[in-house]
Amino acid sequence: MSACERQMSGGTAPRRVLSHALLFALLCSTALVATSGNAAAFEIFGIKLWGSSDDEEADIVDPLRYAVTIEAPDADEDLVKKLENASALKADEERPVSGSLGLLAKARGDRDQLIAALYADARYEGVVTITIEGKPLDDLPPDAEFSGPQPIPVVINIATGPKFTLGDIRLEGDAAGLLGADFGLIAGGDAGSGAVLKAEASIVRALKEEGRPLAEVTDREIVADHATSTLDVTLTVAAGPVAGYGDTTVEGTEKVDRDFTEYMTGLERGRQYSPEEVDEARDRLLGLEVFNSVTLKEADSLDADGNIPIGVEVSERKPRYFGIGGTFSNTEGLGLEGYWGHRNLFGRAEKLRIEGAISGIGSNDLTELNYNAGIMFEKPGVVGPASKFFAGVNTVLEHPDAYDHFAVKGNTGLSYELDKQQTVSAEVALDYSKITDSFGKHTYLIASVPLQYVYDNRDSRLNPTTGFRALAYVEPSYDILNGAAFVKLRGEGSAYQSLDAASKFVLAERVAIGSIIGAGLQDVPADRRFYAGGGGSVRGYAYQGIGPKDIDGEPIGGLSYFETSLEMRIAVTDTIGVVPFVDAGTVSTEQFPDFSDMKVGAGVGLRYITPFGPLRVDAAVPLNRGPDDPRFGIYAGIGQAF
Repeated sequence: MSACERQMSGGTAPRRVLSHALLFALLCSTALVATSGNAAAFEIFGIKLWGSSDDEEADIVDPLRYAVTIEAPDADEDLVKKLENASALKADEERPVSGSLGLLAKARGDRDQLIAALYADARYEGVVTITIEGKPLDDLPPDAEFSGPQPIPVVINIATGPKFTLGDIRLEGDAAGLLGADFGLIAGGDAGSGAVLKAEASIVRALKEEGRPLAEVTDREIVADHATSTLDVTLTVAAGPVAGYGDTTVEGTEKVDRDFTEYMTGLERGRQYSPEEVDEARDRLLGLEVFNSVTLKEADSLDADGNIPIGVEVSERKPRYFGIGGTFSNTEGLGLEGYWGHRNLFGRAEKLRIEGAISGIGSNDLTELNYNAGIMFEKPGVVGPASKFFAGVNTVLEHPDAYDHFAVKGNTGLSYELDKQQTVSAEVALDYSKITDSFGKHTYLIASVPLQYVYDNRDSRLNPTTGFRALAYVEPSYDILNGAAFVKLRGEGSAYQSLDAASKFVLAERVAIGSIIGAGLQDVPADRRFYAGGGGSVRGYAYQGIGPKDIDGEPIGGLSYFETSLEMRIAVTDTIGVVPFVDAGTVSTEQFPDFSDMKVGAGVGLRYITPFGPLRVDAAVPLNRGPDDPRFGIYAGIGQAF
């Protein structure tokens, strides 16, 4: 019988002390993560691109196939799914094990993982029984051989037992003045191992936020009362003294400068310790994009000055990278892009990126394709760890319906993180352009000072489920050749709300508004005016197809705009999602949007979740279609629409 099962099924006493049970469950859960193997073959969207089952078996000594049946008659649908997800035998059923010994080892590890899953669901009386070829696992000798026909039958029977709730809660030691309810420990509440361990971590975190880096749980007593199906929890906590930061030491750097890495943590010696600052330091180092992993760990004791030394361990990424990408729309054609970059040009996380793109393939004539190329440079930490210097040169030749445009633009500036959520930036830019539009041919040389503020507390940049993002943008501009001066104002906001605990239903909303003041429409270059319509705007309409048009029906842009979108992001499976949506927008030649002339589009999208972001395909129709508007729009790309 495994250690997990002994703790759950052994003995007949009505009350049982589970002093180490929750930690053991955590270790079992950790083992579950650690045992998830890497497939030898490569698959995407379920299609194997290379490798085969025979190739995989060739690497396995004495391959033995098995078939798993999980029986949990007392479990509801959700718990059955959790148990199936916890079973390595089930997850790896298509991959043979290495002989009878491999099957025995896998079965014993599987029982521990399944019991950990029961603990996480507060099932402290659960029993897991595994049989192989009809024989109980504990009755099999260590050298048992399974010689029957393959696949070998494996049956997992799970008696879940009752679900426990929390009983008496006691916080002792330096936590005696705290309330368990503030950390989720409430009589009658969730008694799952994860909930109790989370409460422990939250209590320690609360004390660390007082500047006490050595705070820890020194004793725990967890007692299961089987007569009442309750779990009594007693935690003893030692807070330790208030301390400042000691020396920061860095290990693992090779091509990245070690002193620079220490500097970028921003943990100044002697300043009072803060776990939030330590988290921000880790995020800042990861944000340099030169490290695969970053670990910051406080020492076990204070130094001679009463400060806490901080150890930083990093592993570096390959400095060079390259890639290609693409987008597609039936209204905008095919777009392709490629890029090459270096993450650590001079040893202090300086970034160099060269990129190029071509678009309008299939939508424009070959002589009127759109081209874009640029080179960008970034240097972090120029005026403190939270700062970043950037500069770039970009050239563009494009032929949207609204205008023909050639430009060369250079810019340089500085961004600064006020805190984890807030970033400000300022730059100076010089833009030389030649534009042909409804008002004729014009040459511009525009100097501008773009200023931007961003607040972002989303839980994920790639696929957010909670939080919001707000942007405010101001760009004073002066046309040196023609004497016109104007200011471009723009604001955006997006919010995300999960409607259920598992985030299977996420409501996403976006609003954007902008205005150009100080000049008339003809004095503002066509590429700086506002447009709406297309895959990144109001879906169902052509790119730049919403707003005022000239006598030939071509868009001329506007001095103001307004857009809004509403999506319901529905997770069908862990990787597949469906997104019904409604978009609306308007563009006006006045300095304030004309809300009486809104264009509305609606449709549905398909999402495939990948580690690098959702793959997106949207189909939409215009709800108040004009004579020049398409009947529908199809858009494909990487990432959510907003």
